[in-house]
Amino acid sequence: MPGIEKTAPRRAASAGRSSKLGLPGPAFALILIAPCLLLSVAVIGYPIFDVIRMSLFDVSRTGVVREFAGLANFAKAFADPVFLQAARQTVIWTVCVVGGTLLVSVPIALILNEDFYGRTIARTIVLLPWAISLAMTAVVWRYVVNGDFGTLNMTLAALGLPFENYPWLADARMAFLIEILIGILVSVPFTVTILLGGLTSIPESLYEASAIDGAASTKSFYYITLPLLWPFMQIALVLNVIYVFNSFPIIWIMTNGGPANRTDILITYVYKQAFAFGKLGNAAAGSMVMFAILLVFALVYLFLTKSQGARNDD
Repeated sequence: MPGIEKTAPRRAASAGRSSKLGLPGPAFALILIAPCLLLSVAVIGYPIFDVIRMSLFDVSRTGVVREFAGLANFAKAFADPVFLQAARQTVIWTVCVVGGTLLVSVPIALILNEDFYGRTIARTIVLLPWAISLAMTAVVWRYVVNGDFGTLNMTLAALGLPFENYPWLADARMAFLIEILIGILVSVPFTVTILLGGLTSIPESLYEASAIDGAASTKSFYYITLPLLWPFMQIALVLNVIYVFNSFPIIWIMTNGGPANRTDILITYVYKQAFAFGKLGNAAAGSMVMFAILLVFALVYLFLTKSQGARNDD
C-alpha cells in the first residue's frame, strides 16, 4: 500500500537515528524518562515491596516487623470466615456494579450519539456524577436514605406509602443493594464516555449501505454497531472491574461494612484489619490477594489495548 511504503523508510530511519550526544535513540529515550521511572519506583514500587514484606513476617500493632512467618498470614486470612465472606461479597459487588453499568450505559450512549436538540445538555447531565468525588456522593446518599430524616422516606411518606422512618441501611441486603445502585450511578459517566468514543468511530457509510440493502435498525445494531463497539466495551469492562473491585468510599462511608460485616468487601476488610484491629500482617496478606487479582485484570487491559492498537494499525 502507498501509505505503508512511505512510513516504512521513516520508521527505519528513526530507529537508527542517534541523539546529538552520540547516544543511540533508545538509550537517549531511556535517559529522558529515567526521572519518571525513578519517581514511579519510589512512589509505587516501595509500598508494594513493603506490603509483600509485611505479609511474610509477623508484624506488631505498631508496625514493627518481627520474625519471619512465611505464609502464616495468608493461612490466617483464608481461615477467617469474615475474609471469605468479604471475598464473596466483593465478587457480587463487582459483577453487579460492572454488569449493571454496561447494561445502563449502552442504551444511554446510543441515545447520546444521536443528533437531537439539547444533546449537549443531556451529555453534560450524564457526566455530572463523574465530576463529584465518590466520598461526597456517598455522604449525600447516606443522608438521602437515612431512616430518621432522609429525603427518600420523606418523599415516600408524602406519597402515602408506609415508609416513614424506614431504616434502609439497617437491613444488610437492602443496604448492599443501595450501595450497588450508587456504584452503578457513579460508574455510568466513565463508561458512557468510552462507548461514545467507540460509536463516533463507526463509519456512517456502513449504516447507509445497510439501509440501502433494506436492513432494519435492529439488524444494523446487531451486525454493525455491536461488533464494532465490542472492543470498546471490553476495555470499559476491564477498567470498571479494576475500579469497582478496589472501590472504598461508597461502602465505607455508608455502612462501614455493616451490619455484621454483611456489606464488607475485601478493601474494607483490609482497612479494618489494619487500622481497627491492628492486625497488620493479616491486612498485608489480604492486600496481596487483592493486588494479584487486580494485576491479572491490568494485564488483560494491556493486552486488549495492544490488540486494539494493532487492529487500528492494520
